[in-house]
Amino acid sequence: MSTELNPQQEKAVSHEKGPLLVIAGAGSGKTRTLTSRLIHLLSSGVPPQNVLAITFTNKAAGEMKKRVFSHPGLTHFSLEQSPFVGTFHSFGCKLLREQSSHLGRNPSFSIFDTDDSLRIFKALAQDLGYSRERLNPLKAASVISRAKNELEGPETITSQEVRVLFERYEEVLAESNAFDFDDLIEKLVVLLQTNPSLLAYYRDRYRYVLVDEFQDVNTSQYELVRLLADEHRNLTVVGDDAQSIYRFRGSDFRNFLHFDQDWPDATVVALGQNYRSTQSILAAASGLILHNNNQKHKKLWTDNDPGSPITIAATLSEDDEAMWIVERVTSLLQQSNISPSIGLLYRTNAQSRALEQALIATRIPYVIYGGVRFYDRQEVKDIIAFLRIAHNPLDRAALIRLQKTFPKKIHIPLLEQLPSVSGALSLLELISWFLKKADYHSFLERKFQNADERKENITELISYAETFHDITSFLERVSLLESHDQPRGSLTDKPVHCHLTTIHLAKGLEFDHVFIVGCDEGILPHHRSFTSRDELEEERRLMYVAMTRARQGLSLSFSHLPSRFLYEIPPEHTYFINLKTDSSSHDLPDEEELYIE
Repeated sequence: MSTELNPQQEKAVSHEKGPLLVIAGAGSGKTRTLTSRLIHLLSSGVPPQNVLAITFTNKAAGEMKKRVFSHPGLTHFSLEQSPFVGTFHSFGCKLLREQSSHLGRNPSFSIFDTDDSLRIFKALAQDLGYSRERLNPLKAASVISRAKNELEGPETITSQEVRVLFERYEEVLAESNAFDFDDLIEKLVVLLQTNPSLLAYYRDRYRYVLVDEFQDVNTSQYELVRLLADEHRNLTVVGDDAQSIYRFRGSDFRNFLHFDQDWPDATVVALGQNYRSTQSILAAASGLILHNNNQKHKKLWTDNDPGSPITIAATLSEDDEAMWIVERVTSLLQQSNISPSIGLLYRTNAQSRALEQALIATRIPYVIYGGVRFYDRQEVKDIIAFLRIAHNPLDRAALIRLQKTFPKKIHIPLLEQLPSVSGALSLLELISWFLKKADYHSFLERKFQNADERKENITELISYAETFHDITSFLERVSLLESHDQPRGSLTDKPVHCHLTTIHLAKGLEFDHVFIVGCDEGILPHHRSFTSRDELEEERRLMYVAMTRARQGLSLSFSHLPSRFLYEIPPEHTYFINLKTDSSSHDLPDEEELYIE
């Protein structure tokens, strides 16, 4: 066995037959363990075509393939002999192409993406005579997708309109020789459930099944795994319930929690050694997650340095918070011989606005990971375009934008009535008038699945606009920010690695220093979680994921009412800075005292 593996990793890698649950705590070498197990199986003589390894991203699959096929003992395998390593959906697509005739398709079927499906839904709703008030195609698409992921058919839908739409949509898919993204799992599961000989064939082909990030599987994915592995039972799953943060996508971490109940003969191996974070960061994060009830309790430990206590900062406003963070980032860049990687993490995309402006003002280059810059987001650009026309009716570019965004029945009266109100309304009143006149929130709900997130961006823009006395100064500031190219230089001569990202997208990443922005009650945890214990526990897992991205330094900050999560972190691992009173201490003041301040 490799000397690079610790005893628990070795135990998981060398497991022989039967179900295996690997509880892989944050930073415990999950990918190394799973890849080493795959290499062990192949090196032990298991035919590669009998091995199925499922990941959640193409990036993870690519990394696993690279490590496996570069292993000295496995370079002789041909492409035909190689095990299947890929995502759930790529695996489903492979098998459906092999068995497409069973489902009335041929192997050249198309795969409808979200936009394709939505266009079909809109066309069908129109054909069926459903008005937008009677049926919202976006909401119907979400209901139908959720039903497929739960292996439920049209008959389970309570709304008659959505049920009829679902039935017609299935007919269109068949007529188009197509599947949608959800079908790649759901249709395969139904096929295997109803065709015993086909199920026996694939069980014989895939005698060893390995699944990464098992805490994130949904109902249909779990059923696919169960069907394939139920006979030979050579199933290895790896994951961490404390890092389950995709409930909104349909993942159900109870599949992970109940694994040893569903598979009572399972061997359970816990990877407890953390290789990423300092002792202080790990102890702080572990103390937080202990407050969740629904979890498999685990004890993480590390041989890494103790490190400094994590910093908790109370700031005066979102902009003050952003400037404090950027000052600390600047200090880190000046002190380091090698530019550190720095992650600025937030709960919602709207929070990037203040950070971006502070970074631009100090000429620190940054990258938004998996997202769009605040002032490049459609809803922000639409409102800015309207304000530009209100300020300068000759602005041709802004006029064209509104004409392309809205149909004539909206943009014509909007532009006709604007001259009579623009001089009489304040900046905030103008924005409110536009949102009401264009029925903009309804427009977002009809057009985008992430309408709530876009509304949060509008709220943030309005909050920023409140700091200006007139439209001229506001548009001037925004225009300078919009046109400001990413600065190429920095405060050092070394490349800078400053990443802005939501916590959801940060999962799987790690940084030398992490700043978690907006640790306010109502943001993290999000106010929508207040009425549900399960959702509140997911918010706590989200905070845990954010904290465990940090290797060397971790800072948490808030600008209004501090998050309840801050009081759940063991105080011996924190250092509190109050920028409101210019004071500091090792203890976070009680919530009432901070609120009064």
